[in-house]
Amino acid sequence: MAVASLILGIVSIVFSFIPAFNVIGLILGIVGLVLAIVAKNKAPSGMATAGLICSIVGIALTLIMLVACAACFGELV
Repeated sequence: MAVASLILGIVSIVFSFIPAFNVIGLILGIVGLVLAIVAKNKAPSGMATAGLICSIVGIALTLIMLVACAACFGELV
């Protein structure tokens, strides 16, 4: 589970920079966060901590990019 949360966190960070896949990045970040919390409670490890951090960063970046895209779209209308 720790490896899966790490992979999902990294993929959510990558998808946060692609405007067409922002929502997918948010979903992957949330799933990675849940997996990291479960893995950390089951057997604490560095991989679970890294997955937790990557997922949080991925969610934060995705939300920032969504707000930035909405602001840019609002200026055009």
